[in-house]
Amino acid sequence: MIPDIENLLEIARDAGKAVLDIYYDAEKSEEVEYKEDHSPLTLADQASNDLIVARLEILTPHIPIMSEEELHVSYEERKNWEYFWCVDPLDGTKEFINRNGEFTINIALIHNRVPVLGIIYIPVTDTMYYANQETGGWKIDSDGIKTPLKVDKNSTDWISVGSRSHAAPEETEVLARYPVVKKIAIGSSLKFCLLAEGLAHIYFRQNPTMEWDTAAGQAILTLSGGQMTKLNGEPFLYNKVSLVNGSFICGAQYVTLHDGE
Repeated sequence: MIPDIENLLEIARDAGKAVLDIYYDAEKSEEVEYKEDHSPLTLADQASNDLIVARLEILTPHIPIMSEEELHVSYEERKNWEYFWCVDPLDGTKEFINRNGEFTINIALIHNRVPVLGIIYIPVTDTMYYANQETGGWKIDSDGIKTPLKVDKNSTDWISVGSRSHAAPEETEVLARYPVVKKIAIGSSLKFCLLAEGLAHIYFRQNPTMEWDTAAGQAILTLSGGQMTKLNGEPFLYNKVSLVNGSFICGAQYVTLHDGE
């Protein structure tokens, strides 16, 4: 049913190569359109999307695909999906445009509304994060060195991570309730990677995201021992009627606002 993880990692790497071909091309990298919601769309978004979707359709023709850059099927059609791929072919398009390297390729497999496999590839540094239920979480660096991912549950001095491009004032108020001694702002799904790697401890997001923004990161975080929930502690699930996510909180330990917010 689910393909070998190495085949999926190869798809992510090849998508990353397609993205870098455009990133390092002075003319192509500057071609930016804007979608109806005013979010940017680059040639790299489309190139990565086309490669990932085509390869997944060959590898797993029986599993439907939800991607940011594809036409989205109606809830009536997708509500009975047991499995589906949830893909963000270029997470951090603003970071791509700003040329800071903080963009990723995100591929997740959802089973009964829960992410059970996640891949986050960072093309600029050739760094891969992935996790599934069989292997747990892993990181592969640019030298091919593979290390297990495990959240840090022991620290009493926490590091928080937040968005570089989409921070909200409410986040400061919430983080004040926890023993946060340092804050890191970083783009795309890299926030989940830092948590899974034990380099950060809490991530609260107030502003809306989409399902493809968080699915791979949630899989990697939770399968590396962390937690991600709604603010009241309820499970954070996928394939909703609306694909827009509400607020969420992630931690190396179970964290909630405790007050029903």
